[in-house]
Amino acid sequence: MRMRRKKHLAERVEKVSDILTVSDSDVLNCVIAERDKKYFDYKSLFGNANPVEMEIGCGKGGFIVKKAANNPGVNYLAVELLQNIIVTAAERAKAENIVNVRFFNCGADYLGRYIPPQSLNAVYLNFSPPYPGKRYINRRLTKDALVKAYKMYLKSGAAVYLKTDDKDFFDFSAVVFKDNGFSVSDYRAGCEGDEETEYERKFKAMGLPIYAFKAVKPIENS
Repeated sequence: MRMRRKKHLAERVEKVSDILTVSDSDVLNCVIAERDKKYFDYKSLFGNANPVEMEIGCGKGGFIVKKAANNPGVNYLAVELLQNIIVTAAERAKAENIVNVRFFNCGADYLGRYIPPQSLNAVYLNFSPPYPGKRYINRRLTKDALVKAYKMYLKSGAAVYLKTDDKDFFDFSAVVFKDNGFSVSDYRAGCEGDEETEYERKFKAMGLPIYAFKAVKPIENS
């Protein structure tokens, strides 16, 4: 189903353009696009040199806005493919005067063009579409190519945090991370300091289980 275009979308995007960046569309092939690096300068983007964490698939911003509000000494980059959705997240951050989050309208496959290697302290994957069935594996945010990319973006010893309501997706993702050298362990979703997403609250209210793991990149010898 195609999502209805929000009214006055271009105008709304322009109003939050100080915190919302739209990725370039000059090259449609992600492999070719990645060859022309346009790495973010985090100090210029955020105005400071604080550590940076990234959420991929931020939706309407419930998780990342709360995370940023609770951790003012950390910068957050929130990535979302759909402009119809990310504009709402950016508006939410501005309404709540959250100054340490920036939004990036971009597909995950293109992030290698923009995210410098070994520059992130954490990556969050919250209730990513599970795309069930083998024919859709290449659409998952935990496919092998993207897990390899996350490993490249993360600093030594940093982690990817994943939450999902889909056990098959959870099991699949854990295997891919392990196969790429990550140390994977369950972590208790909803614990103190672990911000809930809109989906998490919804699923918990329905009595559905939440599956979560932490995948740590190996510490590299200097």
